[in-house]
Amino acid sequence: MQVFWHRRDLRAHDNLGLAAAADEDDVLPVFVFDDDVLAHASPVRVAFLLDALRDLRSWYRDRGSDLVVRRGDPSGVIPDLAHEHDADRVVWNHDYTGLAQERDDVVREALDARNTAHEQFHDAVHHEPGAIRTNAGDPYSVYTYFWKKWRDREKAAPADPPAADALADVSGGELPSLAELGFGEPEADYPAAGHAAAVSRLDDFCERDIFDYDDGREYPAREGTSRVSQDLTYGTLGVREAYARTAKAMQAADGADDETGVEEFRRQLAFREFYQQVLYFHPRVVTENYNDYENPIEWRNDEDEIAAWKAGETGVPIVDAGMRQLREDAYVHNRVRMIVASFLTKDLLVDWRVGYDHFREYLVDHDTANDNGGWQWAASTGTDAQPYFRIFNPWTQQADYDPDAEYIREYVPELADADTEDIHGWNDLSENERESVAPDYPAPIVEHSERRERALELFEAARGED
Repeated sequence: MQVFWHRRDLRAHDNLGLAAAADEDDVLPVFVFDDDVLAHASPVRVAFLLDALRDLRSWYRDRGSDLVVRRGDPSGVIPDLAHEHDADRVVWNHDYTGLAQERDDVVREALDARNTAHEQFHDAVHHEPGAIRTNAGDPYSVYTYFWKKWRDREKAAPADPPAADALADVSGGELPSLAELGFGEPEADYPAAGHAAAVSRLDDFCERDIFDYDDGREYPAREGTSRVSQDLTYGTLGVREAYARTAKAMQAADGADDETGVEEFRRQLAFREFYQQVLYFHPRVVTENYNDYENPIEWRNDEDEIAAWKAGETGVPIVDAGMRQLREDAYVHNRVRMIVASFLTKDLLVDWRVGYDHFREYLVDHDTANDNGGWQWAASTGTDAQPYFRIFNPWTQQADYDPDAEYIREYVPELADADTEDIHGWNDLSENERESVAPDYPAPIVEHSERRERALELFEAARGED
């Protein structure tokens, strides 16, 4: 008997650890609700997790097996299950957060104490952390160079799911409810969970939108992105499956422009892996700046401005649309994520950790490595981050990337009947004009050019410049 411990790999297809366990003996699939992990969770993420587990459990039950579900400390639960079922080995896939690495160390020690064999696999990445290094032997801190080597490395084929006769004949019990896990119902609508739903999303994307991804991904009003970020986060979709579908798309590409779109999507897959490597080698970045300045950054952290940002009431339409999409959909378009993050850190001069924590609470696709990397990029504190003097102008950004204000109107109904010119020029309208155009929508809470100068002063002071 082999125990396979599911974590952020909630699928049977293209699961390296599960496939390896099934090659040896009958597999007992297990999932453990760990209270230390739940302490960092949120209603929408736990709701998606439960849906993904239901889908995975159905897959096992359809094959005469089941998913054994427990709640408790994995360092006690996993060895106990192995002992109860007389298992020869426990197998799981690596996770790269600091919390996961610490937990895994404790579980390994507990299994060693019981003389139970164990093995782990690098399933969530194509190339394990440290496999791609600089010529000097260091992990990369600049994405472009990492990408060039990542792109040129051969990618493994997806692993087959285990056959039904390789699965243990076991009854797994029922899943807990959200309430039993300590969470209320999520406010937002969120995507269907599970492997089939993830594959369907990716297949739809690879049939058409991937070929325009280089340009289409920038415009939030378009359906130009894959929308599989939550599937990669929870492992309802395997990274080798995803890459294999890009290979099919590349074969179907009609010319260089189509190929550029596919290549750009692959760049985003590599970005996720780059940030996982950064987190693996620098777990402190979850709470600390990756790059420190000579002096501490003196963030303003004005509570009223933070509240307005969270509520989508800043008076900057593209920012407010993004913050309201976060609440409604548990998701924000990537271009808009950059805009709202830049606005918080550079216009409002708020510590990036405030934004990171808020997004962690509401995003269904929250991924520690990817989100931390994105927030520190926007704040100019991260690895390969945006230079502190390059500050997004939200008014230019919304005119460039939502030129017809379609996205803004969808999420800011107060502006639904406003002329596009007035939406993009909201900051230049007089109080009376705003009252006439959209009386229920607020005036901008800050003036961008003034805050830009303050941001430059703040970062120059942190750099020790006069």
